[in-house]
Amino acid sequence: MKFKHILAAISVCAVFASHASSMAVKQTKGDFEDKFRQMEEILPTPNDYRNAAGEPGKEYWQQKVDYDINVTLDEKSRRLSATQTVTYHNNSPYRLKYIWIQLEQNRFKRDSISELSADFGGLGRRGPATEKPSHDKPGKISFAELRKQHAYSDNTYGFDTFKVTDSRGKPLKVTIVGAQARIDLPKALNAGDDVSFNIEFAFNILEENAVSARAGYEHFPDDANKGGNDIFLLAQWFPRVAAFSDYEAWHNKEFLGRGEFTLEFGDYDVKMTVPADHIVASTGELENASSVLTKQQQKRLKQAENAKRPVFVVTAEEALKNEKAGTDKTKTWHFSAENVRDFAWASSRKFMWDAKGYHQGGDDQELVMAMSYFPKEGGDLWKKYSTESVIHTMDVYSRYTFDYPYPTAISVNGPVGGMEYPMITFNGPRTKWHEDGSRTYTLAEKRFLIGVVIHEIGHNYFPMIVNSDERQWTWMDEGLNSFLDGVAGREWDPTIPWGVEPRDIVSYMKSDVQVPVMTQSDSVLKLGPNAYTKPAVALNILREVILGRELFDFAFKEYSVRWKNKRPTPSDFFRTMEEASGVDLDWFWYGWFYTTDHVDIAVDDVYKLRLDTKNPDIDLDRRRQEELDKPTSLHVDRNNEAGVKTWLELNSDIRDFHDENDRWTVTNKDRNEYKKMLNKLEPWERQAFERAVKEDKNYYVINFSNKGGLVMPILLELTYADGSTQAMHIPAEIWRRSPKSVSKLIVTEKDKVLVSVAVDPHWETADVNVENNHFPRRIIESRIEAFKQEKSKKMEYRDIMHDSKAELKEPKTKVYKK
Repeated sequence: MKFKHILAAISVCAVFASHASSMAVKQTKGDFEDKFRQMEEILPTPNDYRNAAGEPGKEYWQQKVDYDINVTLDEKSRRLSATQTVTYHNNSPYRLKYIWIQLEQNRFKRDSISELSADFGGLGRRGPATEKPSHDKPGKISFAELRKQHAYSDNTYGFDTFKVTDSRGKPLKVTIVGAQARIDLPKALNAGDDVSFNIEFAFNILEENAVSARAGYEHFPDDANKGGNDIFLLAQWFPRVAAFSDYEAWHNKEFLGRGEFTLEFGDYDVKMTVPADHIVASTGELENASSVLTKQQQKRLKQAENAKRPVFVVTAEEALKNEKAGTDKTKTWHFSAENVRDFAWASSRKFMWDAKGYHQGGDDQELVMAMSYFPKEGGDLWKKYSTESVIHTMDVYSRYTFDYPYPTAISVNGPVGGMEYPMITFNGPRTKWHEDGSRTYTLAEKRFLIGVVIHEIGHNYFPMIVNSDERQWTWMDEGLNSFLDGVAGREWDPTIPWGVEPRDIVSYMKSDVQVPVMTQSDSVLKLGPNAYTKPAVALNILREVILGRELFDFAFKEYSVRWKNKRPTPSDFFRTMEEASGVDLDWFWYGWFYTTDHVDIAVDDVYKLRLDTKNPDIDLDRRRQEELDKPTSLHVDRNNEAGVKTWLELNSDIRDFHDENDRWTVTNKDRNEYKKMLNKLEPWERQAFERAVKEDKNYYVINFSNKGGLVMPILLELTYADGSTQAMHIPAEIWRRSPKSVSKLIVTEKDKVLVSVAVDPHWETADVNVENNHFPRRIIESRIEAFKQEKSKKMEYRDIMHDSKAELKEPKTKVYKK
């Protein structure tokens, strides 16, 4: 018998043989699924614009758009009006006959696609809560939704002025298409040429808290100041040229309220005329500080460059004085920005302003001014944590990507919970005012502020610099940014739940509202889990479990540097991560990003096997003992307990050969067969066999099944009888030929007895069912809660006889203090 046949003779009981046969995967077209199929047939074909390595090709190009804007904020009427000159540089190899413009403010028109297609109570609805009615329960509409409806009834939103002229003032033909416009050029724009045109526009600024947009005003009533003050957050406020790329041409998918923006990089020169007592925060550098700041404020700003802690440029006292005074005069703030893809700003007399210099070194931007603008309602929460969070974000993100390239990084408090633009972010949490004049904040509000600042400042890297297209692939900026904000967050305080651990995505992965991560933004059912958490968790697993930190960090940084100030697609990310890490990851990208499979790897059973020695003097004795170790018959046990004598015991004088020799008795024929078997082996086979017999190791066969469909590495923890444990990482490639079930052989020394097996014991792979990860199965611990049954709320259960006699009372007037 050949050695390979001997190994196949490892003893397995009949039930194991039957189990293995039933679990075998048939390699047929109807049953086999190749989870490791390469993605080249899915990804776009590499070309001279984007090569097969995932980097910009030798002919890569992108457009450039420059803006010169003069804008006026009318505080009393809450209205914005402006003129702008746009210079479009055609760096593409194509002639352009028209230019598409994004008009995001038109989304708020009552007849916009966004408004008309909003589903009442539907999944994916952005904004105030509503619930659909059914035959057995009424529908629900929140007070916030009622407020939004009233805002639409009482105001006219969208651009009510929009005029386009050429550089000589001659009107250009414009076709409005919802929240977009097509400007027809009088002469086609050739490759390498540029064209300038002018736009005059105006619109009413919406109330952010009423409409739930990404920008708007927030009102603070105050009788001392003739009606109060506002904070204005201005974003998506000017007509912006749509992107034109090598892979999509014009990016003219209409903005429906969810998928955000990919735009062209360019230079901005913007002048904002606002009430004279307003403080303006903005994308870019302030060009006329001497005209809008006092000498003392300018001195403080300079002092902040090297301060250990943030320095107030506009103090709380100055901000409070501005709130109470009011003015009819105006000031013009002048900002400029180079090579940015958007421009946003904020304005209010309520703002105090602190700043601290971040010295990051490097040749491009050694000093970055981290700054925060917030009203008194921000309190100590903002004073302590906003600007410090800004600096922490840049410090961490730059290590994994590139140096922050801009001169400022700003956090502004306002009605927007969290939103990002180049150099400036809008962030929401505040303190709570109490009757004694104190302000406090909860642990949740503290965590929210630190977390949202890290996340939104992080968006400067993705997508403000690495310019991905969120309208098409939301995860490319939200997912990558959520992954990195988790890295930064855990370096800030690991006790805060940052939402990027594998356990954080389990409920979504097994839900019925999951759609592939690659789904277009407006079609995603649950945006948060789909575009933020799932890709962030996937990258976390890729880094910590599959590639390891060294390979992952190198590849991720390579992607970031390659696509800095450029426009990547998913294929560029996938290819770069593979090319730079040197690891085939097609199975990973496909499973996590293109399917709704989930991770559920179960350990089905474990078999402990002993090698047959083929020596009858050893094996037959062992088989006799195995038989004796089996449970005896209950019937026989009870007969013995009752003292029932067997026939053999009653007739002991009748004996034969078989009463003295059982079926395991060794014969000389058995011994001769054993010697004959050894003689037929090749010398090396006999040597290997006899060594294995002598060592007499334990052979454990562990059977796994893939119940979730998503192939992943199998992370094992083996526990032995001596109390020791062993971690084992089985690569995902074990599933490559049998994606539904696999078996793994583990060999241990004779005295190393395996007592239990656990799959993913530390919850590192987002396995949705941790209970089938254990063998033997464990008792499931939970809790039971006592409760008092509530009284029925049906109308007939009201005590109207008593309630009708109740005295009418006027409730105490509630005082609102922000």
